[in-house]
Amino acid sequence: MKANVHGHKETRTRTGIKVLLTSLSAMVAETSTFPIDLTKTRLQLHVESQPLSSSMRRPTKSFRVAAGIVRDQGVSGLYKGLSSAIIRHLFYTPVRIVGYENLRDLVSADGSLSLSSKALVGGISGAIAQFVASPADLVKVRMQADGRLINKGLQPRYKGPFDAFNKIVAMEGLGGLWKGVLPNVQRAFLVNMGELACLSATMLSCPADVVKTRMMNQAASKEGNVMYKSSYDCLVKTVKIEGLTALWKGFFPTWARLGPWQFFFWVSYEKFRQISGLSSF
Repeated sequence: MKANVHGHKETRTRTGIKVLLTSLSAMVAETSTFPIDLTKTRLQLHVESQPLSSSMRRPTKSFRVAAGIVRDQGVSGLYKGLSSAIIRHLFYTPVRIVGYENLRDLVSADGSLSLSSKALVGGISGAIAQFVASPADLVKVRMQADGRLINKGLQPRYKGPFDAFNKIVAMEGLGGLWKGVLPNVQRAFLVNMGELACLSATMLSCPADVVKTRMMNQAASKEGNVMYKSSYDCLVKTVKIEGLTALWKGFFPTWARLGPWQFFFWVSYEKFRQISGLSSF
């Protein structure tokens, strides 16, 4: 009985340490690669819902967008919304990694799975984690998009992540924090299934990411009017007005960020394990 209790305590301790280390590592990885993510978001919202014939619909590139942000807002402009991104990963990454291990052990007692089974378990754990972290993701997208208002000399909608949470709940209700959750979960499922094939994962998930970004960024007016009634409506309008290729806006920074993010995360994770003296975890 005592051995059983001791075993449960040890398991809880191991899980708690993994949550702490993965959270810290995710903060390092997110901070290191955040400018790429910001660039992706701006590209996905670039000339949103402007028809193909519009003179405003000049094609733009990732480097031009990033350079424009630095020119107008300084280097710090590349980190607009970082605080909410870190909050997101305090939930997303620990739930994804610890959730994957628990699901893996649930499916197979000895933890041995085929490659396809690992991909499926990874997709499910990623989808669950994304659902949990979706409110923080929504705030991150809106704060990233607010930089466009600053460029126009306008006041941003939110002063910070907690101000954003409060205003969104007050104006859109608690459910407003999960706006765009469906494409968000779909994207997380595909990305976490395809981590071994970053290019194909990005190709498959990019349309869902574009829809997710646009759904999350739109806030209802005082009259309750919105541009998109649902994720499907956003998908249809985007293709109809901007063309099919609009669904792959931000493809390059999305793909380019996957490798560096994983690199910074796992190097940081190993370093934190060594510093803490917990190499066995």
